Amino acid sequence: MAAAFASLPTFSVVNSSRFPRRRIGFSCSKKPLEVRCSSGNTRYTKQRGAFTSLKECAISLALSVGLMVSVPSIALPPNAHAVANPVIPDVSVLISGPPIKDPEALLRYALPIDNKAIREVQKPLEDITDSLKIAGVKALDSVERNVRQASRTLQQGKSIIVAGFAESKKDHGNEMIEKLEAGMQDMLKIVEDRKRDAVAPKQKEILKYVGGIEEDMVDGFPYEVPEEYRNMPLLKGRASVDMKVKIKDNPNIEDCVFRIVLDGYNAPVTAGNFVDLVERHFYDGMEIQRSDGFVVQTGDPEGPAEGFIDPSTEKTRTVPLEIMVTGEKTPFYGSTLEELGLYKAQVVIPFNAFGTMAMAREEFENDSGSSQVFWLLKESELTPSNSNILDGRYAVFGYVTDNEDFLADLKVGDVIESIQVVSGLENLANPSYKIAG
Repeated sequence: MAAAFASLPTFSVVNSSRFPRRRIGFSCSKKPLEVRCSSGNTRYTKQRGAFTSLKECAISLALSVGLMVSVPSIALPPNAHAVANPVIPDVSVLISGPPIKDPEALLRYALPIDNKAIREVQKPLEDITDSLKIAGVKALDSVERNVRQASRTLQQGKSIIVAGFAESKKDHGNEMIEKLEAGMQDMLKIVEDRKRDAVAPKQKEILKYVGGIEEDMVDGFPYEVPEEYRNMPLLKGRASVDMKVKIKDNPNIEDCVFRIVLDGYNAPVTAGNFVDLVERHFYDGMEIQRSDGFVVQTGDPEGPAEGFIDPSTEKTRTVPLEIMVTGEKTPFYGSTLEELGLYKAQVVIPFNAFGTMAMAREEFENDSGSSQVFWLLKESELTPSNSNILDGRYAVFGYVTDNEDFLADLKVGDVIESIQVVSGLENLANPSYKIAG
């Protein structure tokens, strides 16, 4: 199976373990990044800083700008084909303002709801992240303004928020509102006590309550999947999986568990296919097959097959290219947004976050996805939505929300010990793993 990037120089089909890899750097940030993974019964903390030289940063920036302007010659995912004369439409546009990079924020905004009141509560709480960029305890004054604004907005719009709950979820929704109110009061006490380090964890907690409120507004699955895909495994909602990877050649880390949230609201066929394969233990024991600083990729089984062979048909199971666009009721199937002429369209779940998860496919066959998946590693400011040559060309169906920064440390040959569904399995319709082994 090919994971190709549209409109890039031609590469021959090769085995992933032998595919030439060139690291492309995208981060010029000077801010160190702290990430943790398990090491036995302990937690390992790692500081990953910026490039050590200005020259490296400049090269990284030039490469990234090149992606948007002239398309450099870069390494593709394994088995990739592409055309010789690349063309990126010059009508592609940058989104206004800085892109949202936080995976959990992207998932909240991607929920199929239309309730302005809760979104107005959400925004100032999300903005606490920017407030914390202010040095020292001065940041706390800005945090306090954010929380008080969110609290006032919640009180003013509570009746509209409550009216937006699905009938079967009202009790849980009201419980989430109470927890949100209490959490914001706790945050104000944190600010009063000038405990800057306690702000980010509390922000994450109260935003989970916001997400719970928003999820309680979703009343069932919002649309019908096209008839030709209706009998395939479909994830009609969200699901979370834990991917445990055995790390080789790193004495500080024994294994790492990545939490991945799969979005079936916006990619039911793609996410459903993946959950079905997880339940078959398809990925258990499989190696990481590509890791080059641009993507981490796996899913190519041993043997001649390049995807999942369904034992009930003895044929490769494929899924269509599936892209949900903002303002549309259902995803587009089978065509890239470029092919549809939708150059300015905004995708609902974009390649913004570090650890964006997408389905690999053959370059010239949009509906050839099967089992190979990849996680993107990049800085979204340098390749923002709708200008990054990926949005609208590959089906995003989830984000890594825990330990995502450690994806960049995975190497070819590291082993996926297991992937397990930890929530949302009840949202999987037509589970083929129950029919055949």
